Amino acid sequence: MSILCSVTLRVLLPALVLFGLLAGGPAPAEIVKPPALQPGGTVALVAPARPQSETVVARVETLLGEQGYTVLRAPNVTTNWGGFAGTDEERAEILMDMWRNPEVDALFSVTGGYGTTRMVDQLDFDYIRENPKILAGFSDITGLHLAIYRKAGIVTFHSPNTSWVYGRAEEERPFAVEAFWRAIAAESYPTGSEAAPGWTIPLSEPSTPVETISPGRATGRLVGGNLSLVHALMGTPYEIETRGHILFLEDVNEAAYRIDRMLSTLRLAGKLDEVEGVVLGRFTRVGDEDYEDRFTAREVFEQYFADRPYPVVYNFPTGHVQDNAALPIGVLAELDAGAGTLTLLEDPVTLPEEE
Repeated sequence: MSILCSVTLRVLLPALVLFGLLAGGPAPAEIVKPPALQPGGTVALVAPARPQSETVVARVETLLGEQGYTVLRAPNVTTNWGGFAGTDEERAEILMDMWRNPEVDALFSVTGGYGTTRMVDQLDFDYIRENPKILAGFSDITGLHLAIYRKAGIVTFHSPNTSWVYGRAEEERPFAVEAFWRAIAAESYPTGSEAAPGWTIPLSEPSTPVETISPGRATGRLVGGNLSLVHALMGTPYEIETRGHILFLEDVNEAAYRIDRMLSTLRLAGKLDEVEGVVLGRFTRVGDEDYEDRFTAREVFEQYFADRPYPVVYNFPTGHVQDNAALPIGVLAELDAGAGTLTLLEDPVTLPEEE
């Protein structure tokens, strides 16, 4: 991309998005990006779903501290209330307290599990939109991502939770770690007039290649996450909007017939008709793959997507796997199914010179 094209794209994108000329769908009228995380910034560890063990939280605090970040621990990250990190009201209030704290630059979820859909209606979306911050997490945190995108229109990051980045078994996940910091850290972004916005999401090990289910190329804003959470929010005010978007999905511990059932809901609701493209991530620990008389998950995906008029890929590196790439929700991207690539066409954060 030439310098002139890069500069022109930076200037015109906000206006084009405002009038829906690029994505073609009813995304929020204007997408708001959070400031990039600066060296020495403050990270809040939050638990909007399940709690995390003291051992893991302490290790995350140590590692983030060694990287030069100030770490603020939400008071409920190790609290257990029936499997949740506090009551619904407590989790929502604490999350908003962390968001309102002027010292906090980013909120990292310590884990997923279950619980965000029980408290998402208690969040202050007006405040969140007016004060964008980095929110990072995946799995059950998809509930927050979808609600915040639908109601506040800010970019959030479907990315490894802190326990996933740093691991429970004293091991780091280098691919996930690199992709995570590339997306949110200010120092990861090239500066100067020659710095082009966006980048191609890295692919992981060649032993698990990205497969093409339906060929083609398409442009749209990224939206999606854990299929179970996408399904759970159907029929609510936070229901996913896929029209004009590139939809990405992943899941774990779901039998192929349950994946089929959830995709059927999306199909019947028209959510698979007006998408620009679909990125199927890793669907791990599929429970009924050993039954010879049942369709595999791969066969289910073929049935739903092989004849679609838009590009669809499978096995993209996102999900409950070691190689879990961070994907920014709300960012304009291009999917090339033939090449198996997903390229961000704009930066998901604002940099100091842009603020």
